[in-house]
Amino acid sequence: MVYGLSKGVNVLKEIVVIGGGLAGLVSAILLNRNGLEVTLIEKKTYPFHRVCGEYISNEVRPFLESHQLLPDHIETSKITQFEFTSIKGKSLSLPLDLGGFGISRYVLDEHLASIAKQEGVDVREKTTVSDAVFHEDSFTLKLNNGEEIEAKIVIGAYGKNANLDKSLKRSFTSKRAPFIGVKRHIKTDFPIDKIALHNFENGYCGISAIESDKYNLCYLGSRADLRQYGNLEAMEAATVKRNPHLKDIFENSEMIFEKPEVINEFTFAPKTAVENHILMAGDSAGLITPLCGNGMALAIHAAKIVSECILDHYKKGSLDRDTLEKKYSNQWQQLFAKRLWVGRQTQKLFGSKITSELTVSLMQNSKFIAKAIMKQTHGQPFD
Repeated sequence: MVYGLSKGVNVLKEIVVIGGGLAGLVSAILLNRNGLEVTLIEKKTYPFHRVCGEYISNEVRPFLESHQLLPDHIETSKITQFEFTSIKGKSLSLPLDLGGFGISRYVLDEHLASIAKQEGVDVREKTTVSDAVFHEDSFTLKLNNGEEIEAKIVIGAYGKNANLDKSLKRSFTSKRAPFIGVKRHIKTDFPIDKIALHNFENGYCGISAIESDKYNLCYLGSRADLRQYGNLEAMEAATVKRNPHLKDIFENSEMIFEKPEVINEFTFAPKTAVENHILMAGDSAGLITPLCGNGMALAIHAAKIVSECILDHYKKGSLDRDTLEKKYSNQWQQLFAKRLWVGRQTQKLFGSKITSELTVSLMQNSKFIAKAIMKQTHGQPFD
């Protein structure tokens, strides 16, 4: 479905998805399967690693299975237990009622990208969007190669930290982001059915099994600490390894990566689901703090609802852009706003010598509170 020519040169695309992570790939596949022409723009070349906890809540498993989006050749880990430790190493363990599974983004994103390409999505790798200008009911996207393309609908699924946010003058870009993210893949002696979240001063680190007898070790740290200590190794020695559980993991594991994956600056500040008429999905719309790691599930669910809103727009025909944007924004708020708020409030209990100890003690004395927090940061299974 082609609308015609814009400015006499560029074909007006139906849908452009900026970013080829989970939200971008899943929405592109769903929209393409329903007969729409989709162009997906990804700055890297598949496969590649991303900074991510690589744990997916089972809330999205029925959806992924029904749409045949999980790789059959990979046996994912089945995670049913949760451990939480304070900076000093005090530990609390709980069952995960809903549970989840682990799979690396290297494997899952490549699998979804392969599906997208095979099914006809125009996937443009090694390409970035430097600016997106909305004018007269369509977008002009400026690409890093000097090309400009026109689009009727744009989905922003470009993740935690992108230069496009600054071009769009999103409110959270006015302040320096306080966090860094660091990810390693390791081989270690750790229960395959458990995800653990270990506190350290000004941060916290998760570990859980992924595929092929490997584990994801991913932590959120302070940009100020990195600046103070000068490099990751020194910062980890001074802060991360002060938790005895993390010290044991770091000193008794095989580090698979030659060097860790790092995001130097990002924020958990509230974001909007629609910005300058771009429909934001995944981390572009808001980051969930990793109490049990639900960013991947949230991104997949967001892809589902943004795709459904767009498809409804096409089916009804008379649905205008304002109605489309309000519908998506309202659904996003209903499904995710409370989860993000609870995550941000809970995060305040992490990374502090005093509150991390109090939090573990409180949860030990009241498992109901711990389960309530986890329930509020998880969604319900959907198809």
